[in-house]
Amino acid sequence: MSGVYARRIAVLAASAALAATTGLLTAPSAQAAMPTPIAASTARTYLGQLTVQAEGSSSGYSRDKFPHWITQSGACDTREVVLKRDGTNVTQNSSCSAVSGSWYSEYDGATWTAASDVDIDHMVPLAEAWRSGASGWTTAQRQAYANDLTRPQLIAVTDNVNQSKGDKDPASWMPPRAAYKCTYARAWVHVKHYYNLTVDSAEKTALQSALSGC
Repeated sequence: MSGVYARRIAVLAASAALAATTGLLTAPSAQAAMPTPIAASTARTYLGQLTVQAEGSSSGYSRDKFPHWITQSGACDTREVVLKRDGTNVTQNSSCSAVSGSWYSEYDGATWTAASDVDIDHMVPLAEAWRSGASGWTTAQRQAYANDLTRPQLIAVTDNVNQSKGDKDPASWMPPRAAYKCTYARAWVHVKHYYNLTVDSAEKTALQSALSGC
């Protein structure tokens, strides 16, 4: 693991600790957006810097190796924080569960009023990260990745659309809503570059195509 990556994980851990102390008080009530990804021009530059190689094996992969939806503050886990962040007029109960509100899914343009209809998608899926370099990380590093609220890695979207994505990369799946494909490609490259993950040749070609339309 590179020294740059180790420093990034240290910064991420410090950010998580700060988030845990400040809780939801600093979160906007209706931001309705994940953190803004890098600009298209930057994404094109970053994509050119990523290591291109065939995807690794899924052998040994388990979602349990990426501890996700960890406690962020009080009773609130990462999923509930994202539901609050990405929704509009979200009300939470004493257990931090979202009991009302609305969520606009950028992937397909649908709006939902029940949190049960919404999944929190990992922009670069956990299994994809595993095959792209995360298999060599520590569990703590994979936990930081799976709960990253600082990069454009987590987003609330329609559950069945997220399920259709599964662990596919952009060569096999892009959001059905064409207007979001540029943002999606920018976010994907942002996350892969930050975490020093690899891309395969078909994935890189698909990203180049999406970014050329930005």
